[in-house]
Amino acid sequence: MNIKSEQEMLEFGRDFAKDLTRPAVIELVGDVGAGKTTFVRGLAQGLGIKEAVTSPSFTISKSYALPDGGRLVHYDFYRLPEPGLMEDDLIENINDAENIIVIEWGESIADVLPKEHIKIEIKYTEEGREIIK
Repeated sequence: MNIKSEQEMLEFGRDFAKDLTRPAVIELVGDVGAGKTTFVRGLAQGLGIKEAVTSPSFTISKSYALPDGGRLVHYDFYRLPEPGLMEDDLIENINDAENIIVIEWGESIADVLPKEHIKIEIKYTEEGREIIK
């Protein structure tokens, strides 16, 4: 799938939310600026979250209440070569069947991710972005 604009990435996230069942763990792979957080903003909108979604790059994680219970928890492990205590937090949130977890830069916690997690790769192309699921 090719994405040509920020608006299309938001739409992709909103559409993705329609078929998502809980619990869900989504790993996003892509370079800095590829549109990972934009996807999460669209996903949040599609899940009914009204709160502004921002990048957790400096806070490592951000959590948003889902309208029907549970949470959307967004992690960014870019600045953590070792997850430390954040690994415990991640495991706790993964084990909550009401949650949707989204992880950026998940290499350092790859062994914690469930086998059945969703992996979305976002690659730069001349036309914009290519989504690989």
